[in-house]
Amino acid sequence: MRALDLKLLRDLRRLRAQVVTIALVVAIGVGGFVGLFSVHASLLQARDDFYADNRLADVFASVRRAPLSLLARLAEVEGVAEVEAKVVHDAQVLIADVGLPVVGRFVGLDLARVHAGRQGLNALSLRSGRWPQPGAALEAVVSDRFAAVRGLTPGDQVHALLGGRRERVLVVGTVISPEYVFATRGLMPDDETFGIWWIDHRRLAQTFGMPGAFNQLALRLEAGAPAAAVIERVDRLLAPYGAIGAVGREHQLSAQIVQSELDSLRVLGTVLPAIFLAVAVFVLQVVLARLVATQRGQIAALKALGYRDGEIGAHYLGFAAIIAALGIVAGLALSAWIGRAMLGLYDDFFRFERLVYSTTPAVVATAALTTLGAAVLGTWSAIAAVVRLPPAQAMRAPTPPVYRPTLLERLGWGRRLGAGWRMVLRQLEQRPLRAALTTLGIALAVALQIAGAFWLDTIEQIVDVQFRQVQQGDALVDFEPPLPAAVRAELLRLPGVLDAEVRRAEPVRVRLGARSDDTALIGLAADAQLLRLVDEQRGAVAMPAHGVILTTLLARHLDAQVGDRVVVEFRLGRRAQVEVEVVDIVRTLVGRQMYIDLQTMNRLAGEGELVNAAALQFDPRQGAAFWAAVQATPAIAAASDKASTRALFEARMEQAIGVFSLVQTLFAVALAVGITYNAARIALSERAWELASLRVLGMTRAEVSVLLLAELAVLLLLALPLGAALGWSLAWLLTTLTAPEQMDFPVVVEPSTYAAAALIVLAAGAASALLVRRQIDRLDLVAVLKVRE
Repeated sequence: MRALDLKLLRDLRRLRAQVVTIALVVAIGVGGFVGLFSVHASLLQARDDFYADNRLADVFASVRRAPLSLLARLAEVEGVAEVEAKVVHDAQVLIADVGLPVVGRFVGLDLARVHAGRQGLNALSLRSGRWPQPGAALEAVVSDRFAAVRGLTPGDQVHALLGGRRERVLVVGTVISPEYVFATRGLMPDDETFGIWWIDHRRLAQTFGMPGAFNQLALRLEAGAPAAAVIERVDRLLAPYGAIGAVGREHQLSAQIVQSELDSLRVLGTVLPAIFLAVAVFVLQVVLARLVATQRGQIAALKALGYRDGEIGAHYLGFAAIIAALGIVAGLALSAWIGRAMLGLYDDFFRFERLVYSTTPAVVATAALTTLGAAVLGTWSAIAAVVRLPPAQAMRAPTPPVYRPTLLERLGWGRRLGAGWRMVLRQLEQRPLRAALTTLGIALAVALQIAGAFWLDTIEQIVDVQFRQVQQGDALVDFEPPLPAAVRAELLRLPGVLDAEVRRAEPVRVRLGARSDDTALIGLAADAQLLRLVDEQRGAVAMPAHGVILTTLLARHLDAQVGDRVVVEFRLGRRAQVEVEVVDIVRTLVGRQMYIDLQTMNRLAGEGELVNAAALQFDPRQGAAFWAAVQATPAIAAASDKASTRALFEARMEQAIGVFSLVQTLFAVALAVGITYNAARIALSERAWELASLRVLGMTRAEVSVLLLAELAVLLLLALPLGAALGWSLAWLLTTLTAPEQMDFPVVVEPSTYAAAALIVLAAGAASALLVRRQIDRLDLVAVLKVRE
């Protein structure tokens, strides 16, 4: 074995603690990069395979009622390869031992095609049981996730309010569907109170009075066909029948939310690991710079013995490469744990046919090459100057630093400081760049902890706005079809109801100049209290007597300002088209819609005093009787309980964010330990002679330790406010890059979150200080005080 190889092994052994901490930071960066990108690739592959195997449509459209004869004209649209129509209706489902409301989306299923093995678009995959059979009994297959949550198995019976009648439904199987990978009536998966049911389409059409008609349309496009042109033509054909507006696959609710999650994963897999890799390179560069400085004499001796600059440089680059390699190997093991844990979490949200974790060679190669390249570049900057020194000059000790009075001393405040603190401040001022970089590294650890924990604060803010300020009632109900506004009197007669407020929501297309959007116009009573419009900053907003209020997301999409006049086109009913003024813009956090006074909305729509939803407040002591009455009311197509909806939302968010927050915390601790421990070890190496001299002059071990570790304490304290600012900035960046189209995430960081991040990093710094204190206690005074001539 060559002399340089032996030297390398000895250096690695002597600096093993620093090698391990640096490799740990590198491992976290590599693990996060490979793990998150592999999860992204695994989900993407599973999604694409599922969509292709089950023939997910390219265009979706909803209408109030259109004749099946229209399908021939739709099939003739240029670019359309296949057309499929269905009947779909939401209705209440009554499940034994479930007192709260459950909504079922009933979808027509062509049983003849299913049994012949010729499913069309949006084909189902049978997970258990069998397919329904036509006959006297109404049989159904149900979405498997809903069945699992509600404990439904083939052979169970439920009741549903279909077409104003209470029908018995027999569950015969469970399925998954590419159209409902993300089963929801809103923005969060809801497998407890919302399920998809597929039944005989003939029975469904007859039950809801739609024989020879459809209200849902799916189209497959020819390869290369422009979706925008097809959608425009389809909208024109469907317009006379109350079309809500066709959308491409990317805007279909389930597919849109899946894509949003994939986009968020890509962001998280890029931003956070990049921070860890950058910090690892910085730590590696500092360690190598110190190692080179302490081995100037050895380098000079090697050069005098005939070793070339390239050989010596390769020796130190090998040191860095070994640390990077250790980090890469550990990072790949860590990535598998991160990837499988997150993939298991996503399996609770999305239902794909095959979801298997796999790591692509390209991702591993990218992480490895990036890490090795960064380590080599960072190391070369540390050794280049010393390697090029002539042997005679390298053998001389480096020029000692010139200590000058600190800024505080020059300002006259030095008299208030003891000798120890003046030494600490002079040391920091002598090497400002290294002190600044160390402070930045610790601050990044604080920032990463904040960026992982702030989501809980943000979700709490959303919960507060949506469930405490906006929805002050206890329940929401939907009517199908719309009813006269006088239905409020009937609602007040339900058991336990204390108050009721009706509202109306209609699909509309809004235009401002060349910009347009398909959204919802929501009409609220002027004195609405149970369900009201709330701005996140200003609080409750009163309904104006005229004009419309836009949410921030919609105003941003339309580039609208207060005072602009927008054109609103009702998509259903008389399809009235009106021009109204934008009188306010509110930040509602959720949704991209418009609000208007209910009476004004009914006047503009020209269809009479109609409503299609209501908010109710009831006596909790009569909750059982109230929900029993709701479930027995055929006109109520869907109902939701605020308490259960809120609990489900919080549980889902905590489940999703909890794992991410835990991983972020572990990463932040590792980063803080890596930075603080190496900073303290380097300071000890540099000042060992000084500290040993002070020990000989009579200072105790504790006094010497405080003198050294006070420098680390100063850096930690300086890093905390900087880390808080960086944490808020990183939180803003993450919310900006990952927020779905229908969510306007606020950046909320509670003081407790800042405090927790600071305490975690301070604890990591204290642990590192204790480790270094042990090294101080073990100083060999005789060996350290030997001065090189």
